[in-house]
Amino acid sequence: MAGYIFNLNSMDALKRIVQTGVYSTRFKQTNKKHWSVHHEGTFADFLSMRPGDNIYFFHKRKIYGVGELISIDGDCIHLNYPAALSPQPEKDDYSLDKMILNEAESDKNYRLLCTFEGSPNFFIKGVDMDEILKSNPSAFRILRAFWKLSFIKIDNLENRALFDKIMKENEEYIGSVDEDSVFLFDKTIHQRILGLRTSNRGRYEVSSIPILEAASSGDRIRHEMAVESAIIDSITNNLSNNIFGRWEYVSHQVIASPFKPIDYMDKIDIFGFRFIPGFETVSKYLMIEIKKDKADIGVIGQSLKYVDWIEQEYCHDYSMIEAFIVARDFPDVVIAERNRAGKRFYTKGRPGRSHEWNGLRLIKYDYDKMNGILLFTEI
Repeated sequence: MAGYIFNLNSMDALKRIVQTGVYSTRFKQTNKKHWSVHHEGTFADFLSMRPGDNIYFFHKRKIYGVGELISIDGDCIHLNYPAALSPQPEKDDYSLDKMILNEAESDKNYRLLCTFEGSPNFFIKGVDMDEILKSNPSAFRILRAFWKLSFIKIDNLENRALFDKIMKENEEYIGSVDEDSVFLFDKTIHQRILGLRTSNRGRYEVSSIPILEAASSGDRIRHEMAVESAIIDSITNNLSNNIFGRWEYVSHQVIASPFKPIDYMDKIDIFGFRFIPGFETVSKYLMIEIKKDKADIGVIGQSLKYVDWIEQEYCHDYSMIEAFIVARDFPDVVIAERNRAGKRFYTKGRPGRSHEWNGLRLIKYDYDKMNGILLFTEI
């Protein structure tokens, strides 16, 4: 399972969020009719969440845990009110009786939320970041880049290492009901979510459809991040337009060079992996590079650089990598460059046998405005 680490600005916020089992990101009201790129990136993160993923919180160099995403009425992510993914909802859309988080009208700025509970407990004792990184240096890749970020997603290996460290530091408090050692849980908001979802069937479900609609201009999508959101939605929920296959773990904007300053990091648009069915053994790794308009010839080298990084950091075997470039169109020169340069030669076994990898696939997308989805065609 994956893990999510959310950055908080106060211990009061930590206590409130953990005790209610609900986390949401605040978006200020916008005067624009479309979302900003960073908003769409947050939506993509929420769309990748799955029940069973772990939840942690970061405050002043310490990480607090451990929680687990849980389904309420079939999902672990929810709209705060039915029109929450509209950049400019009407006032009637966010009346207090329609909002899940509804202490004040300003709570309309909470658009999406996820639901979780302690697993086994949310401990009051946090663990210092340096102690965590030292506890298993080879396991932590993404966590080392957790700087100037509101939250990040970590893969199953990092999550296991982080979970183990927090559990070891809090072993004496496991299963405790002492409010001096663990945060006690109040189900009130969870019960409100269940009531609103069941009495308003489908209206609190999260989808990439309104994200694409807000980012569209005719049949064109303005932002790559909106395309990312739609692809992650397609993969995570295995929608009918999913051309990419089944992947247990999917994350967007994965940092492929964690020792550089944050402003200069290379980021894979979408990274993921799948397990061998019935086991927690990784079978394949996923890389998707996205261009909202026409692909240019440089995207071939860029994508192959990410393929090489995955081979070096994760699998040491090119046959375990499936790679895609998604764009609105592919000029002939880009297709020719893929055919020329999109190969890797490697040796396996003893005695060594030579193999060729040519798994870089080109996927053209079209925006189906009537149904609010992207349609994919392989070139």
